[in-house]
Amino acid sequence: MASSRIGALTFDCHEPQAVADFWCIALGYEQYDADETGVAIRDPSGRGSEMLFVIVPEAKSAKNRLHLDLVPPSSMKDEVERLEAAGATVERFVEENGSYWTIMVDPAGNEFCVLRSDAERAQAT
Repeated sequence: MASSRIGALTFDCHEPQAVADFWCIALGYEQYDADETGVAIRDPSGRGSEMLFVIVPEAKSAKNRLHLDLVPPSSMKDEVERLEAAGATVERFVEENGSYWTIMVDPAGNEFCVLRSDAERAQAT
């Protein structure tokens, strides 16, 4: 029996263009569609899931039940600085069970984590 696949990750927000612009910078994605209801972006390599940013009237009211964990190409510190420059905000640094990561929020207040890079994780073992 065939299984489903993820068609898109969809984010509700007040300003779809601003949030889509941030995630294009964060992930190296490109915008491919926009109208009065929202903005769609995709991975130009075709490997990653599409992301949709849909306008909604209500404000975000609680912690995300689902979030993205980003693995940076160089270091967590460099990626956190790059994403801050793109409009994200650091919420807090977490160190637990011998690991660590940075919790950030995008311009719409959606939480995401920046993990250690592959090289940083390899150095720790």
